[in-house]
Amino acid sequence: MAQHPTQAHPTQARAVVIGGGIVGCATAYHLTRLGWRDVVLLERAKLTSGSTFHAAGLVGQLRANANITQLLKNSVELYDKLEEETGQATGWKMNGGLRLACNEERWTEVKRQATTARSFGLEMELLTPQEARELWPLMEVSDVVGAAFLPTDGQANPSDITLALAKGARRGGATIVEDCPVTGIKVERGRACGVVTGEGAIACEVVIDCAGQWAREVAALAGVNVPLVSVQHQYVVTEPIEGVARDLPTLRDPDRLIYFKEEVGGLVMGGYEPNPIPWAEDGIPEGFHYSLLDNDWDHFEPLMVQALARVPALERAGVKDMFNGPESFTPDGNFILGEAPEVANFYVGAGFNAYGIAAGGGAGQALAEWVVGGEPPMDLWPVDIRRFGQPHRSIDWVRARTLELYAKHYTMAWPHEEHASGRPERVSPIYQALKAHGACFGEKLGWERPNWFARDGEEPRDVYSYGRQNWFDAVGEEHRAVRERAGLFDQSSFAKFLMAGPDAAAALTWLCANDIDKPVGSLTYTQMCDARGGIQCDLTVARLAEDAFYIVTGTGFATHDFSWIARNIPDGLDAALTDVTPDFATFSLMGPRARDILSAVTRDDVSHEGFPFATCREIAIDGAALKALRLTYVGELGWELHVPTEHALMVYRRVMAAGAEFGIANAGYRAIESLRLEKGYRAWGSDIGPDYTPFEAGLGWAVKLKKNVPFQGREALAAQHGATLDKRLACFTLDDPDVVLLGRETIYRNGQRVGWLTSAGWGYTMATNIGYGYVRNKDGVDDAFLHAGDYELEVATERLPCRIHRGPLYDPEMTRIKA
Repeated sequence: MAQHPTQAHPTQARAVVIGGGIVGCATAYHLTRLGWRDVVLLERAKLTSGSTFHAAGLVGQLRANANITQLLKNSVELYDKLEEETGQATGWKMNGGLRLACNEERWTEVKRQATTARSFGLEMELLTPQEARELWPLMEVSDVVGAAFLPTDGQANPSDITLALAKGARRGGATIVEDCPVTGIKVERGRACGVVTGEGAIACEVVIDCAGQWAREVAALAGVNVPLVSVQHQYVVTEPIEGVARDLPTLRDPDRLIYFKEEVGGLVMGGYEPNPIPWAEDGIPEGFHYSLLDNDWDHFEPLMVQALARVPALERAGVKDMFNGPESFTPDGNFILGEAPEVANFYVGAGFNAYGIAAGGGAGQALAEWVVGGEPPMDLWPVDIRRFGQPHRSIDWVRARTLELYAKHYTMAWPHEEHASGRPERVSPIYQALKAHGACFGEKLGWERPNWFARDGEEPRDVYSYGRQNWFDAVGEEHRAVRERAGLFDQSSFAKFLMAGPDAAAALTWLCANDIDKPVGSLTYTQMCDARGGIQCDLTVARLAEDAFYIVTGTGFATHDFSWIARNIPDGLDAALTDVTPDFATFSLMGPRARDILSAVTRDDVSHEGFPFATCREIAIDGAALKALRLTYVGELGWELHVPTEHALMVYRRVMAAGAEFGIANAGYRAIESLRLEKGYRAWGSDIGPDYTPFEAGLGWAVKLKKNVPFQGREALAAQHGATLDKRLACFTLDDPDVVLLGRETIYRNGQRVGWLTSAGWGYTMATNIGYGYVRNKDGVDDAFLHAGDYELEVATERLPCRIHRGPLYDPEMTRIKA
């Protein structure tokens, strides 16, 4: 596959792909299929010589997100045809995949996964232990409660399938150069424009980093952060075993932390230890290619004990090989894809957490389409490189969190689960005060955030289950306090930006779907859309001055939204974007007594006449000047108080002291979720995102089509306006309190699958389960279609009748919110 020695080293290309593993070769392959012929792939050693050659090769498809599942389905569709297309053997076989459950909680998880699979259009069958044994005769099933079988899963030979992709890429016009390490990345005016190698420089339009374990080092050459680390991963290959058929399904036994696949009549067995061992903490050694680490039988022995219990035939089988190959893992268990926020035209496809073979074909396709189209082909937020932030720049933090996630690879994926490593990393100024009040904290983008508050005699600790968790009643009290009196939420982790300059209004007028060009003091809720009308950002914009705007968005979207806004300011406009998140704490004072409490701590006029809804004012509390934003995300009268950090603790204490006579309570993010579900407020990343337009999401009222001004996405939205849509967001309720809705439950209309819940929870005021999801119909979804059907929700494979609703469930005539 190497370039012929006499061929001149390339000096320019449209795209340079760095890395000759499966992801790099798949990306080059798909770029050529999209018409980009001038593609150069550079491999530091030989194709597959990094971690691809020692990958186990299991190909599973189901993930917790519909689009990532679709991406993995795209891998399978590609692998199905690749050998015939290229003439290169791939070792691909669709032999199906089994997943075992050995206790009731795991069986509940598997049944919920089966429902998720149906939601996403993936076939998944539930089996009895005996039915599972018929598919996998060598296993002992006395402890098995049930199993799931995905017939379209399979396995591949990692090296062969990579070489097939490379052959296809070369046929499409790509040049592949082996033994050519990259030593530098050229960046000019914030854009990647070339690479430097020992053979010379290559000028290009786009650089794509698919360097596997080396991706972090390569990206650093461009000033880009790729948060991944190497972890040792071991498996054994046995001699042939009688009874192992060539079409034996892959087998995952998560309660024993192990997996199996057939290999030339024998078995591959590996697993995920609870005490993983990091590798290359001081950097990957020079010359590490086609290389393995020393076997560590002591570390592997607990997995082998579990494997012997599951497959007794292993006792008589010889071990042909043992592999200890390091692979790259990430701090959230998802791979990394997309254009780097630090440098334009520098893309990353790396950190595949030991499922690079399963994801490689589809990830390469998505990355190539992203490069060619300039934006993701679909909402890929769970793997988007812009999901990372400040803590991910610390390699020690990344390694600690990654090792925790590796150890949890096969443990129960509990609802609302929080991770423990690397905490606390970022805290609000009132962290200790909230801790003293019983806060149970969660973490997002490194920030400690109060999820709920323990009552007297309770321990502020989550106890996980698939039923109602231990915090359910405490959150109910916080919810009722906000509905009936007042609650204070510490939302200091909100991302906060300042856009200023003579053209700030013009820039935001282009970026925002809603009208932000209003008088100073106005506050506007808006989406920012892409050219297709998809929702890229969901935020609020406060006009502080003619040339200055204060932008507030969600904690987890800090990097994404800052990057989106900065990169979409039209050329030639004088508008600067600054991240001011650390400068302000944010307290949300919400509830029918919020005005009484605020009036008690400030001399400023906070009456409705003096401080109307959707406005922003500067007020003072004990000499501390702060921004007060009149808005709500919980369906009650309230303000966000954006307080200079140095005054935050004083303001918090003053508000809580003044609120005591009105019954104020500390409240956390789980109460926010319940409150916003009752009111029908959308959440970006679940209910809304790039795959959905404001009209589909029921947010058409926030689109300024009546104004004769251009804005990004206007043409797409104008075409949709008034047309019959093929999907629409709807609200569903299910009254049985013993049922727990979590999201991804399948929606049925008149017995036909029409979608899945994007978010769900319990509404304490309405005393019901609440879910939101898109009802889909290729022939159109109008009001008549929505409300004429009989609906059911599938929860853990059980279909239950539910009701669909027009408008928000909780709407006290907006009197308390806007009065």
